[in-house]
Amino acid sequence: MIINKQTLDNGLRIVHVQDCSTQMVAVNMLYDVGSRDEHPDHTGFAHLFEHLMFGGTEHIHDFDTPLQKAGGESNAWTNADVTNYYSTLPVNHIETALWMESDRMAFLNLTDKNLEIQRNVVMEEFKQRCLNRPYGDVSHLMSPLCYKVHPYRWPVIGMDLSHIANATLKEVNSFYHRYYIPNRAVLAITGNISWGQALSLVTKWFGDLPKGVDSFRDLPQEPRQIQQRRMSVKRKAPQNALYMSFHTPRYLDADYYACDIISDILCNGDSSRLKQKLIHDRGLFTAIDSPITGTRDAGLLEIKAKLRPGVSLEQAEEAVWEELDALKNELVSDCELEKVKNKLESVQTFDNISYQRIAYKLAWFELTEKAERINEEPLRYRAVDNSCIKRLSGEMFSADNASVLYYQNDGVA
Repeated sequence: MIINKQTLDNGLRIVHVQDCSTQMVAVNMLYDVGSRDEHPDHTGFAHLFEHLMFGGTEHIHDFDTPLQKAGGESNAWTNADVTNYYSTLPVNHIETALWMESDRMAFLNLTDKNLEIQRNVVMEEFKQRCLNRPYGDVSHLMSPLCYKVHPYRWPVIGMDLSHIANATLKEVNSFYHRYYIPNRAVLAITGNISWGQALSLVTKWFGDLPKGVDSFRDLPQEPRQIQQRRMSVKRKAPQNALYMSFHTPRYLDADYYACDIISDILCNGDSSRLKQKLIHDRGLFTAIDSPITGTRDAGLLEIKAKLRPGVSLEQAEEAVWEELDALKNELVSDCELEKVKNKLESVQTFDNISYQRIAYKLAWFELTEKAERINEEPLRYRAVDNSCIKRLSGEMFSADNASVLYYQNDGVA
């Protein structure tokens, strides 16, 4: 695909791809701020701002209404590395989205009333997701077990409910003016709009916004784990669960692509190794998954499994290790590797048909390295071979690199 991009004088990066097959456009604003940018005593702020940014500006009291009247919709999400805001709407109304994004970048209405409203929303979400739901506290247990110094040691929603409960308007204002600024953002526009028109409109709405103060990010890097870490808890849960995490390369490392393939070999689809052998053949689990976090700093490959009644956690863990050892000791067959690569390539192909998905991916690639990387992804996956899978499995799946959580049903009905 043909990618256009430019950086405004205030540091805002713009990336664009035209898609003439639709009458819609996607406006994707990606901010270079996530939970890893928070102070250990003030966690959950990036997620709080995901909500605050919809609370209105000095000129727009209700963010959703103007966009909906223009036939559009918007949403947002936050992770450890970034916060993403996106809108889709008819191309002839694109200025509505650009006006609103520029206004909340410069004139967010941060008042005691708005803070209290969104604080209560976030606190209720924290309670529902983490305190009042089975397995809801897993991230609060596993994150500090896996990370000892890096800010990934707390979940995106926050380390403790009190951090949001006690957030002051002064602290929130400081966070806003430090991170929600043109020079910490990438704006991606895709859909049926030319580059010339997109650049002209972005310049109109964002060109006069002042550049923010550049702040240097100096995060403590997690030292290499040299000893297995274990934890066992008892909770009110429907069934016992096993969680295992292994440190992986960071997103921009060459080995990231092999790590992603290993994740899929283990658990992508019913014919994947863990699902076929441990669910269907041996009947040890009712569900199992092995996602990777894919973070900008060194991440994790996580194994999450729910045990069948009568299966012990020790038996379940041993069975998982057997499958991991097989990856370490034997070359993956060409057929199995090709199957996984084909699935990954199919997902990428469908992603790149969607102008909405392209918008986010362009912004993410431009933020982390260069937008053109979107065209290079299939080749990077294709370059992974059997020996690379075996080598990386040997490095990752060592006992010393493992963090293990036994999540046990406390037997209370």
